[in-house]
Amino acid sequence: MTFSTSLLDILLYVIFLTCILFVLLCIVVKKYVQPYPDIYKTKKEESFYDPVVKKTQKFPSLNDSFSVHLSVVVPAYNEAKRLKPMLDECLNYLENQKSGDSFKYEVIIVSDGSTDKTVSIAMQYCEKYGTDKVRVLELEKNRGKGGAVCLGVQSSRGALILFADADGATKFEDISKLELAMKLLIKSSNSDGIICGSRAHLEKEAIANRSFFRNILMHGFHFLVWLTAVRTIKDTQCGFKMFTRRTANKCFQSLHVQRWAFDVELLYIAEKLEIPTSEVSVRWTEIEGSKLVPVLSWLQMGRDLCLIWFKYKIGAWKLKN
Repeated sequence: MTFSTSLLDILLYVIFLTCILFVLLCIVVKKYVQPYPDIYKTKKEESFYDPVVKKTQKFPSLNDSFSVHLSVVVPAYNEAKRLKPMLDECLNYLENQKSGDSFKYEVIIVSDGSTDKTVSIAMQYCEKYGTDKVRVLELEKNRGKGGAVCLGVQSSRGALILFADADGATKFEDISKLELAMKLLIKSSNSDGIICGSRAHLEKEAIANRSFFRNILMHGFHFLVWLTAVRTIKDTQCGFKMFTRRTANKCFQSLHVQRWAFDVELLYIAEKLEIPTSEVSVRWTEIEGSKLVPVLSWLQMGRDLCLIWFKYKIGAWKLKN
């Protein structure tokens, strides 16, 4: 009896101590963590280089009115081997959409601290199409995919803004599906809306081709996303998402996560702001050369998911009005 009572006392003491430590952790985190993200550019990153006239020009701001119909933001980190096919497909499609002056677009390639020939390859497209259509935002250091997308979006001119992965895994012409879905979702160009490209319809095939361990990691990640953050979108990680300009301004100014889990926070913010969101199936093919390290990257994303949930729940992170 005495032994059982002692064990119960120890257990209660441990639970009490854990609760005290958790409360102290919440207080410390809330006091010292910055509630809003510090979105900054260096002086060099505020401008883009025009290789034709050999001069630099200032990027616009997301707070400015739109001046083109569509902005395509392409985050690229050491993508010299995969960037060219993606840009060829993207620009060929966009050029074929032109009808007089009614359709104007821009493509912003964001080199995320690349150390290979990513920038020089992107510059070839600036020379070919002109910097009114193709621009390069060269980040001086690696910010992570989320950071690169965020700064590219902040530098865009489009009424609609799409970010698309540099590997070309998603068939670019499926942007037409996203545009159609956006027209059905919003009332005007000044409305809120997000359309997410989705690979959820390919899940059965993916499960069949993956190892048992990778399937366990994938299902665990999806469950954690559903449990802690996003419940309206099945495929949060597809790198093919479209925003209205108004929505991009609302969501990206509150984005804290700069690495792989940034998509989840972005959609979490959209849910909290009650922004209309829809999901559209897209064609997707796995391309060799992924920067994701299978186990480590999943663990990092799992950690970021827990931080997103924890910091928003205790009010350490806040949404800008």
